[in-house]
Amino acid sequence: MTWKHWLISRRPKSCGCKIDGAFGALGVLCEQLRARLTGIKRADSLAFDFHKWLHVNYDASFILMRSEELHRRAFSERPEYLKSAERGLAAGNSWPVEYGPELSRGFRALKIWTQLAEHGTDKLGALIAQNCAQAAYLKTLVDAHSCMTMVAQVAMNICCFRYFASGQDEPAADRLNDEIVVQLQIQGLAAPSTTIVHGRNAIRVNITNHRTTRADLDMLIQEIDRVGQVLLSATNRLA
Repeated sequence: MTWKHWLISRRPKSCGCKIDGAFGALGVLCEQLRARLTGIKRADSLAFDFHKWLHVNYDASFILMRSEELHRRAFSERPEYLKSAERGLAAGNSWPVEYGPELSRGFRALKIWTQLAEHGTDKLGALIAQNCAQAAYLKTLVDAHSCMTMVAQVAMNICCFRYFASGQDEPAADRLNDEIVVQLQIQGLAAPSTTIVHGRNAIRVNITNHRTTRADLDMLIQEIDRVGQVLLSATNRLA
């Protein structure tokens, strides 16, 4: 369980709507996506990560709370050896321990502030839009390939699809897609992941890197096909 999920799970029920924004909440910075995310405004708490779609080095999570009083009621723990004072080292509030289990913490906010100060939200939003356009482009490559099929709609920056061979049964295709992803990773070609869509294994490409280009996606499809054909040939020889 991550810090973010742990924190959300401990909040009292009276906190109401809790949203795990992960990387998707940051789509509000992109003009093309903003309208889809208006429901975020209704949340009583929102957690998301700067180390995903805003390119800040790990870890850099962020939590917004509508009610400070409710949040403190859930997390504040001030035993006698941590009691506050009006003067000295114990003076001043609020302490980190008022907001979570950490007694103290490093200056994580500095790298977030630096990223925003250097690049601004317009530039970061443009990179988010670029990633979404790249996912849409990847879909066109998959649609054009005779051995690949989309298994989910491309709503933002994630593209999920399957590689298959004519006449291949579903369990064999599941194993093939898993092994294709492993081989791409082992050979240092690309780093997609796998997921389950409608009960079947799929290749999952989540594009959040500002360095990604369409040429990278062209190469990815070519290598998936190459690896897939090699694996199918090996299977046929053993059959």
